[in-house]
Amino acid sequence: MSPDHGTAVPSVDLAPFLAAFQRLSDLAAEAQQARSAAGTTVAAVLAEHLGHDPRSLPVVTETLSPLRTVDADVALDALAERHGGGRVVGVGGGEQRMHSSLSEIVEQSSQWRQFPVGAVDYTRTATGPDTERRVVSFGLRLLTVDGSPLAVLQRAAAPRFGMEGALEVIAPDQDDALAFLGELREAMITHSMLRGQVVSFTAGDYEATSAGVTFHRRDTVPAADVVLPAGTLDRVTRQVLGVAEHRDRLLSAGQHLKRGVLLYGPPGTGKTHTVRHLVGRADGTTVILLAGGSLQLVGVAAEIARAMQPAVVVLEDCDLIAEDRSFHDGPQPLLFEVLDAMDGLAPDADVAFVLTTNRADLLERALSQRPGRVDLAVEIPLPDAGARRRLFELYGGAQGFGDHALDAAAESTEGVTASFVKEAIRRAVLLAAEDDRAVTDDDLATAVAEMTADGERITRSLLGGAAMDPVDDGEEHDADDLDGGDSFGWFAEASGR
Repeated sequence: MSPDHGTAVPSVDLAPFLAAFQRLSDLAAEAQQARSAAGTTVAAVLAEHLGHDPRSLPVVTETLSPLRTVDADVALDALAERHGGGRVVGVGGGEQRMHSSLSEIVEQSSQWRQFPVGAVDYTRTATGPDTERRVVSFGLRLLTVDGSPLAVLQRAAAPRFGMEGALEVIAPDQDDALAFLGELREAMITHSMLRGQVVSFTAGDYEATSAGVTFHRRDTVPAADVVLPAGTLDRVTRQVLGVAEHRDRLLSAGQHLKRGVLLYGPPGTGKTHTVRHLVGRADGTTVILLAGGSLQLVGVAAEIARAMQPAVVVLEDCDLIAEDRSFHDGPQPLLFEVLDAMDGLAPDADVAFVLTTNRADLLERALSQRPGRVDLAVEIPLPDAGARRRLFELYGGAQGFGDHALDAAAESTEGVTASFVKEAIRRAVLLAAEDDRAVTDDDLATAVAEMTADGERITRSLLGGAAMDPVDDGEEHDADDLDGGDSFGWFAEASGR
């Protein structure tokens, strides 16, 4: 009841509250003393190096793609050496620094003595199939460029904290900061770890991977191992590699260097195998492989290829993203990305786009028919009898099969692909292994007979065998229902083609 009705108001004991408040004040004071005793702050280090109160200086920020984190680290080291050295200091403060920009770090370390100088954060990052580098993931570089001091906060992307990778430059003169970033961009191209490498943007579980970039070894596939109709490989090689070899002559004659090559044909006929041969011969050329989900990064790939030229961009199974627009309603942004990437390069850019597809008939006409996007379209057909004989000899060479056995195998496998031939050899070896004996001609004949039997028609189709009779199961099927793939991944040995 209210006091008006004569009820006494209970007294409130404020002592516990006041004690807690006092304790809170004591803890705040202790924290401040701890920060004061912790050592030099980032703001103090910057003030000494720059000769100005860093709170009064602007910060120029450049976002850093995860694909270029290593390049930035290498370039910063190169520029430090070029300009007489420098040093890197760490930033303390725990996870709070991950949420803070350089301006916020400066302000809070000046006012509250937060963010003391601490240990530099590093991460181990791949720079090739067999090499790696210790890269600064969070650290402050103190440099002097042409007599002018500046500092660069180098941070790798931290998705967990919602922070992109960035370089934040602070200097007494903002023009110095801008000029330094321009010099840094050039150094990132000159010293790039991607230059001359074979890379993809699809991380593999057992590959050397860096921030979404996977480095691959450059396989050597001899021309003799590429079984194609006479003259086919020469035409493709001339367009992809010959242009780069004769670039000066072409440019002096007013001819363009940018080119596109389309390899088309049934699954398993050797399109990927042909590309591997080209990549192996293109020593020193930057090669970017895109397939599946990574095809959406074609714009990034084209940008990197332009900077790292001579370069080759491979788009495997491009029909997945470049189907004729008449088959679909509405825009296809990924298709437009491909077209823009190919159109966006200057004619004198030494960049080759190599596209592979199992379904050339579905390709967007704007991609496949306009010169400058695709200059050469080459069919990689099913092997004829002579080619099949060469394939059986190639894949079975170590087994010592006789000429008669190889001839018979080639004659009885009309309409099959190279993938089919390779599997037939494997089965022959397996038959011998089961009996713990050497492989014989009879094993090859048995393997071929098994694979061409009616009961193996689905396997035959998946390996690119001859067309099957319709499946009689009472349901309708498209022609592609049992179609196979050209490869099981760029360097997968499952198909070998």
